[in-house]
Amino acid sequence: MKAGRRIFDLVVAALLLLVTSPVLLLAGLAIRLSSPGPALFSQTRVGRDGRPFRCHKLRTMVLGTPSLPTHEAPAKSVTTVGRILRRFKLDELPQLWNVLKGEMSLVGPRPCLPTQTELIERRRELGVSSLLPGITGLAQIRSIDMSDPALCAETDAAYLKASSFGLDLRILLGTIYRG
Repeated sequence: MKAGRRIFDLVVAALLLLVTSPVLLLAGLAIRLSSPGPALFSQTRVGRDGRPFRCHKLRTMVLGTPSLPTHEAPAKSVTTVGRILRRFKLDELPQLWNVLKGEMSLVGPRPCLPTQTELIERRRELGVSSLLPGITGLAQIRSIDMSDPALCAETDAAYLKASSFGLDLRILLGTIYRG
């Protein structure tokens, strides 16, 4: 299943990068025109087996915003363009590059910051840290965020236990068509 998942990730990520490249260019331009700083934002996140990696996103916050989990960041730090990008999940598109590099998968537990020690430890205890982090996951389609580390880790563990290609497809479709 690992080889099949990797091939699926590579093909879908490459196709999505190709198809969404005009959107990425327009979003990058909108970011640059609306606030100072780079359009892309890279941040250290916790990957498979606790290894750190640089996770890429379109920048949605003003420069100088502290490196905090999204649920802890001040709402005023999100730019006007950033609100739109977040609403449609477009800020996540650069993570397709992380998928191509093998640092992430399309589906898996969302990568957390190294400072989110409670979530990291709970995921380790439940065996979830053995998974590649994902652009989306079971917790996301169930509207569970990292503000509840125990529930997030337990949901990630449920994904690990039930993991299948069919579940991944349902999660991807649930992410795209989430109301």
